[in-house]
Amino acid sequence: MQKLNIDSDRQHLVNVEVGENVRIFDFVNAYGCSIDDGTKVGSFVEIQRGAFIGKHCKISSHTFICEGVRIGDGVFIGHNVSFINDLFPRAVNPDGSQQSDADWQVVETVIGDRVSIGTSVTILGGVTIGEGAMIGAGSVVTKDVPARAVVAGNPGRIIRYLEE
Repeated sequence: MQKLNIDSDRQHLVNVEVGENVRIFDFVNAYGCSIDDGTKVGSFVEIQRGAFIGKHCKISSHTFICEGVRIGDGVFIGHNVSFINDLFPRAVNPDGSQQSDADWQVVETVIGDRVSIGTSVTILGGVTIGEGAMIGAGSVVTKDVPARAVVAGNPGRIIRYLEE
């Protein structure tokens, strides 16, 4: 992997590790993350520090991948997908002081290989989505998803399983 540091009007890539044949389109904000071989990242995507994206993934435009998200190989992520890494977000502490990184802990989210996540899905922190699962557009994933499950709705519910 090579490390990128690009700050221009069209991209902000700071301390980003990228593999071979990675394609990153305009207006991407990424910092302190890793993007493995053959992955394509669409426009208007943010990838935060500590996030990892596997090989041969497709990350569609307007997606937010926060710290603590681990994405396996061959994953499709539709447009406008949001990951959450804080289950109890607050701007200030009980004493009224502004919160800092020291005031919360990252909640890790794991996406297995060959998962497909539809447009406008929200995935809560601490969730694991199993290999080959499919998440329907507009779903809100609030709990773990087994391998090859098809999930849809708010909250997301298993509606069937894909055959191997």
